[in-house]
Amino acid sequence: MNATLIVGACQAGVQIASILRERGDTEPIYLVGEEAHRPYQRPPLSKGWIKGELQPDDVILRSREWFAERDIELITGDRVVTVRRDADGMGTAMTEGGREIAFGRLALTTGAAARRLPLVGTDYHGVHYLRDADQAITLQPALAEDRVQNIVVIGGGFIGLETAAVARGLGKNVTVLEAAPRLVGRVVAQETSDFYLAAHRRRGTQVVLDGRIARIVGGDAIVQGSLGSVTGVELEDGTVIPADLVLIGIGVVPRTELALQLGLDVAGGILVDAAARASDGRTVAAGDCTMMPNPYPQGVGGRIRLESVNNALEQAKVAAASLLGEDAEYRSVPWFWSDQGDLKLQIAGLSTGYDQVVVRGEPDSEKFAVLYYRAGSLIAADVVNHPAEFLAVKSALTKGGTIPPEVAADVTIPLKSAVVIPEAVTA
Repeated sequence: MNATLIVGACQAGVQIASILRERGDTEPIYLVGEEAHRPYQRPPLSKGWIKGELQPDDVILRSREWFAERDIELITGDRVVTVRRDADGMGTAMTEGGREIAFGRLALTTGAAARRLPLVGTDYHGVHYLRDADQAITLQPALAEDRVQNIVVIGGGFIGLETAAVARGLGKNVTVLEAAPRLVGRVVAQETSDFYLAAHRRRGTQVVLDGRIARIVGGDAIVQGSLGSVTGVELEDGTVIPADLVLIGIGVVPRTELALQLGLDVAGGILVDAAARASDGRTVAAGDCTMMPNPYPQGVGGRIRLESVNNALEQAKVAAASLLGEDAEYRSVPWFWSDQGDLKLQIAGLSTGYDQVVVRGEPDSEKFAVLYYRAGSLIAADVVNHPAEFLAVKSALTKGGTIPPEVAADVTIPLKSAVVIPEAVTA
């Protein structure tokens, strides 16, 4: 029996299990997740869920019947704590609840955990992180409380800005503290950062850049097991920003504990090759927990970790093929999105290594695009509130094409009609 154990009941884990069954694999499949919930979508947690617009079934990936019909044993609310492999490749995993699972094939889709802020005061009642369903379930009613009027968001990345937009939409006083000199600086160019800074401020959100935090302050009484309730965030210059609720969104840390147990190579994530195989050549890994060769044909070399639904699904396809003993290679155009209130950002490609930026349209209109070029060729775009232009760019990149910079700057020319496919690609 060559059972497959998938550790991590997430988007990538479900995708691997699904593909194995679609490809006719009849061996036992165990999908184990430490959360009590069925596998669910994470992106809505910082948007529709904390707004109170969604119910649990709205974010669930698959029904219990779906798993049963495919003979996939879904185990929730139990964490795999030890895993070992013998020389012949067979292995055994033990869960916290005492379940022992024998396997011949192993997939790690362990994801990532919220990065913790190493400062005094993070244990006060009213200080939140937002990475999983339980955290979202706690945050949603807290945001809705009438007494909670002052919200401080630590971190000006996508999670922080999405949460800030929701809180502002609820009528709260919101302050975003970003330690860097601009918003979403790891992902977008200065032009896109400047737009989001202005757009959030237009909507009444206070944004502090280069915001150096000294500590989180609060009361001394014990409340729900925490050291009192949060009352503010103190900056290094002594300024205290009032806070009835604090959301910390400063990135994530890949879950690599089991990979280290197995002796797999780890550096900023589980190191995998283009076929999603870990360093032992047997284990596969997919999703937020991995560091992989850049899968983007127009991208720069080296390894990369991509946090997106698209990456989880595409890398899982390759991982499933590897488990079936097939040759596979992950090559794809990455894409991402972020909904911040009524601002929809869609990103196609990866802008790393760009040497030219073209702004298409007027950012103040809140419907525009920023196109990135390297050596005259299009490599990526940030598109705000213009899905048709996002699709045009994504299609061009998928086909190995480009859009001449001088044409991209002319808003009277539809991007779709401006795509140029090199002869080497079409031949």
